[in-house]
Amino acid sequence: MEIRKANAENIDVIMEVFEAAKMFMRRMGNNNQWVDGYPSKELILDNIRKGGLYECLSDNREIIGVFYFMVEEDPTYFKIYEGKWLNDKPYGVVHRMASNGKVKGLSDFCFQWCFEQCSNIRVDTHCDNVVMQNVMARNGYERCGIIYLASGAERIAYQKSI
Repeated sequence: MEIRKANAENIDVIMEVFEAAKMFMRRMGNNNQWVDGYPSKELILDNIRKGGLYECLSDNREIIGVFYFMVEEDPTYFKIYEGKWLNDKPYGVVHRMASNGKVKGLSDFCFQWCFEQCSNIRVDTHCDNVVMQNVMARNGYERCGIIYLASGAERIAYQKSI
């Protein structure tokens, strides 16, 4: 697999990957995350313009996954409840990781790549997203507490750091 910056020319394929990921979530009992048109095409195009959206390519160069990664402060991480962050060092964030389901181990590969870029990563996931919670545990992320999105939605917060 290979990871590269996402290109706006690939927006239709990228949105198909998100749709496949949403269908997988629903099959796994996660009916409350990524609803009401989230993530929107406008948000994803903004992520591409910002330089934070990445495509994961299969060995035959097909886009099989996407995710957002940036070394930046995330305002939703300023306050954490029922726990604390591992440290206050600068960190990378990973959001909106999605796979079309064609290749196993994609999320592990992507999280490993992100950690190679920045050895202090924060991420969050929905309480119904047991699959992602297992990915976090398998990849050495520690559950740190609860954060709230700007919408007020609750998320489980994780961090991995050297």
